Amino acid sequence: MCLVVVRPRPHHGEEHESTVHYSCQHRDAHLTPPHLVFVPPSLRVRLSFPASFLLDNGPRCSSFMASSRRGDQSNGTIDPQSGAPLELSVAFPQATPASIFPPASFDYYQFDDLLNSEERALCKRVRGVMEKEVAPIMAEYWEKAAFPFHIIPKLAELSVAGGTIKGYGCPGLSITASAIATAEIARVDASCSTFILVHSSLAMLTIALCGSDAQKEKYLPSLAKLDKIACWALTEPDYGSDASALKTIATKVSGGWVISGQKRWIGNSTFADLLIIFARNTSTNQINGFIVKKGAPGLKTTKIENKIGLRMVQNGDIVLEKVFVPDEDRLPGVNSFQDTNKVLAVSRVMVAWQPIGIVMGVFDICNRYLKERKQFGAPLAAFQLNQEKLVRMLGNIQAMLLIGWRLCKLYESGKMTAGQASLGKAWITLKARETVSLGRELLGGNGILADFLVAKAFCDVEPIYTYEGTYDINSMVTAREITGIASFKPAALRKSSRL
Repeated sequence: MCLVVVRPRPHHGEEHESTVHYSCQHRDAHLTPPHLVFVPPSLRVRLSFPASFLLDNGPRCSSFMASSRRGDQSNGTIDPQSGAPLELSVAFPQATPASIFPPASFDYYQFDDLLNSEERALCKRVRGVMEKEVAPIMAEYWEKAAFPFHIIPKLAELSVAGGTIKGYGCPGLSITASAIATAEIARVDASCSTFILVHSSLAMLTIALCGSDAQKEKYLPSLAKLDKIACWALTEPDYGSDASALKTIATKVSGGWVISGQKRWIGNSTFADLLIIFARNTSTNQINGFIVKKGAPGLKTTKIENKIGLRMVQNGDIVLEKVFVPDEDRLPGVNSFQDTNKVLAVSRVMVAWQPIGIVMGVFDICNRYLKERKQFGAPLAAFQLNQEKLVRMLGNIQAMLLIGWRLCKLYESGKMTAGQASLGKAWITLKARETVSLGRELLGGNGILADFLVAKAFCDVEPIYTYEGTYDINSMVTAREITGIASFKPAALRKSSRL
């Protein structure tokens, strides 16, 4: 430990000395304390954050705590060997982190009036659980790219798994209610919403729409309670947007099927109890669906590492090497790739509500932050440029909410087309990217910290912009519907072409 005399610069004729105890590492052996360090007059209390002061010909401090004669007289030390991070409230006391989630302030056009009493009650219930149980831990788990399995019972209590499915222990929600629940989950954490969507709006819905009565009775009740977790495996390493060309094969054998192939980017796959696998029937060349159980011989799942978005989601690679599936686990309602559209029509609406929820949370965080954080002697909310950005974000959210709501009503009335669902998902995710980008700007340096949500949301929107149909693919689905011309695959070059 070294004793350093600290002499603040004079302030209104005031000058005094403070003593600082700090741990240090010398750059040169001949340097010995004490040394003079100039610090601002605001150093009146114990310092408890790492700082870099210019020491003329002095040692390089690794960390220190200080106490002033006129301030807090308590002394403390930080073990320079521990490397323990500072509490955020100490490192940055001027703004509240997202672990303490702000009140909702995004509903400027009173969208809540469009919901019925059951939908409002569901919204309130989901919001309460997410803010209390998930908000305090999300930055930690996002940082280490791990899923917080201990919160699954709390998510189960929401009774949203199964969404629109009726019976078998499922909630039988309207698609509007299911969408609102999705948004409220995503408002606090996008990864949790993806976990639920993959499990519920893809895997469970496939069993509900394409499974036999026996399969529904066998699997849906435990999935609805989140006692069992499912994933949905369509995408392959070589076939993403071109999923209909998938190469995983299923060959009929006595008593069942043998599946061989590979899947990629499959959410929940590393821990799922049930895997919905799509494979090409070697006899008909059509796509069939199968329920594969965890631990099946020949089944291997590995986690995809180094993601920058939805880091809590456990995306995985799946390898199937002659995996046997009994006849009872073949989904009878999946006989071609077109049958997957029955599921995707619903899931695409749900996915469109994920970015709505994300920007709801980002706006709430930014609105609070701008009023708490001060620069140049005034809150950031007092500056015109910041106000304009915040209002632009607010306008985007109102438009996104209303388009998402209209999409739900079109579906409920049986009028929604594939093009409408695709436009909704494409446009909403496009606006979400713009909105979270504005939020990141507003938070300045803190806009790159997951602790304040916005940086996390900025990254989480990117995979959502891509999955469930990229922006371009969804645009082409809508364009095909309004022009009557398909443009998914390039036209074959004519012989007369000079290209």
